[in-house]
Amino acid sequence: MRIVPQSATLIWATPKAAMEIELATRTCYKSEDAYDPARTGEFLDKIVNQYHHESVIEHGVASFRIVCDRGVSHEIVRHRIASYSQESTRYCNYSKDKHGNEISIVEPPGLSVPEQLIWMNAMEAAETAYFQLIRAKVTPQIARSVLPTCLKTELVMTTNFRSWKNFLNLRTAKGAHPQIREIALQIQVALQKECPEIFGSPQSST
Repeated sequence: MRIVPQSATLIWATPKAAMEIELATRTCYKSEDAYDPARTGEFLDKIVNQYHHESVIEHGVASFRIVCDRGVSHEIVRHRIASYSQESTRYCNYSKDKHGNEISIVEPPGLSVPEQLIWMNAMEAAETAYFQLIRAKVTPQIARSVLPTCLKTELVMTTNFRSWKNFLNLRTAKGAHPQIREIALQIQVALQKECPEIFGSPQSST
């Protein structure tokens, strides 16, 4: 059994996204000739934050590879519009070499030492039960029923900048689940570096 950290890694984002968004926006007004790269941030701030013309930022897209537990992934995939490709417990057999012949789990935050011991005992029991079922020739899609919610999963999430802003507004909030907030803050910093004209500067992270 292996404990792994959560992570969110940017795979790809629209190149020169701020420029692309501004030029797409200027198509509405046929003002492409007024494009000035030095004033893109000012222009987009006015369009998006003052005029609330948010549909234009859908021209920007980003994909992230996210590692989290399956409970957190259930919250993530509720976000629409987005495309998801997620590690499947139906087809992944964790007794195989490519999975290290073990399950990987994400430790929940805030456990005391006695609570952590209880949790570890439960995880070891789940792993033992899973491998016993696999050895009994039960298929992975049935054996997975004994796997814990904190089983590590990996997914790729792709969506447009407007949906990312909605995701970040909801999932970086103080009341968000602490584990999804950890993921969201990593995504926020990456997107702020990639397109500060839309997502603000990293210094504004909460």
